[in-house]
Amino acid sequence: MLLCGCVLAHELTDSPLARSRGEEVRKDVRAQDLMDSAFKTVEGAISVKQKILLTILVVLFSSSVYAQGNKARISFLSWPDPGGGFEQVVADFERENPGIHVEIIKGPTSTDLRQDMYVTSFLAGEPTYDMVLMDIIWVPKFAHQGWLLPLDEWFDKEAMKGFLPGDIGGSMYNGRLYRIPLQTDAGMLYYRRDLLEEAGLAPPETWEEFVEVAKRLQKPPIRWGFVFQGKQYEGLVCNFLEFIWSFGGSVFSERGQLALDSPQNVEALAFMCDLIHGQKVTPPGVTTYEEEECRRIFQEGNAVFCRNWPYQWTLAQDERSPVRGKIGIAPLPHKKGQSSHATLGGWGFGISKFTRKKDACLRFIRYITGPGAQRKLHFRSGIVPTRRSLFHDAGILRESPHYAELFKILLRARPRPVHPHYPRISDIISRYVHKALLRQKTPQYTLKKARSQIDKVIRGR
Repeated sequence: MLLCGCVLAHELTDSPLARSRGEEVRKDVRAQDLMDSAFKTVEGAISVKQKILLTILVVLFSSSVYAQGNKARISFLSWPDPGGGFEQVVADFERENPGIHVEIIKGPTSTDLRQDMYVTSFLAGEPTYDMVLMDIIWVPKFAHQGWLLPLDEWFDKEAMKGFLPGDIGGSMYNGRLYRIPLQTDAGMLYYRRDLLEEAGLAPPETWEEFVEVAKRLQKPPIRWGFVFQGKQYEGLVCNFLEFIWSFGGSVFSERGQLALDSPQNVEALAFMCDLIHGQKVTPPGVTTYEEEECRRIFQEGNAVFCRNWPYQWTLAQDERSPVRGKIGIAPLPHKKGQSSHATLGGWGFGISKFTRKKDACLRFIRYITGPGAQRKLHFRSGIVPTRRSLFHDAGILRESPHYAELFKILLRARPRPVHPHYPRISDIISRYVHKALLRQKTPQYTLKKARSQIDKVIRGR
């Protein structure tokens, strides 16, 4: 959750699309800064529960849009949107549907805090938010608690074929559909195209080829071979999943049994450690890196390869970027005989069980997740769409030619383990994988201990 919030907040506030809106953006950001400052001021003085309640009151009070007349009023809690994409789409929807008023309640930048606000509303049994704009990893938790309406009745399998398969898979829980995808995200390999071409090399497909190329082109400490998110947090879990999938491993077996300490996973984690301490193509400081540390190192020309999310492309192509026009993207490598899969992120809409305006919510969700609205959101707010057709859109490809390659990566992306206890599972994995990267314990030991703790969580001990 923290991962997606950090990346999303940076993408929305630092992208050229956002900056192009000038003073309007700065006003929005200043307003958000004031709100976030208010949260920080009371942080040490009140309990977490009181903080969440105060947050809801602040957001509701600050909202400037109210229902008018006899219109059906529906609402959702959103992140700050300096690009103005949501406002444009809502205005267009209301013109076409004059009997419905959509209220965008702008919350804090923190993904975790917005999740807490939704949960507080659910626990109170109140329709504070009729629709739920949710991170893909919230779906199992919210659905398991019975807080969401199943959407299968109104969005059948045929309708779902227009979306990327991984985004639909991450919107399901126990065979039911609870979320309609709006924005996608996936990990990928960024590489210095100019350096590879100069050396007559192609982007590596296997990890063996990868290490060879990284060693050949790196010049540490000035230019390292590879950087990834190695700090103890959700981002490390996303990276770890990509490594184990590329070695043929998984957290759960096809039969749903915990398989964290499988031979494939131990080999994958040992390889991660070897990149730092054995092959030495990754700097030791990677154990403190999140997305932005990796992006800056790569964008400043200090790494040949970088694992990151789609947002990095736009920033790396900024006119002030030293690597502008010199980079490419590709799927992450894999062990010979296996295949690679990106960790999936992203956002989508569900409907609160407590709403009294289900039909109006359904109409809006169909509209905002449709190709036309997603196209507008792409150009105004920089979101990566979930509709397959938009990756062949001439206008989008003209602005973002890398989408042709990104589409191939997204088609093979996988959601994180779909489990109601995922936040606790993720926390355990990040702690123990980080110990292995620091060489405090062996990969085999750390994964065995992590499996034992996760097993207790699943069994409710």
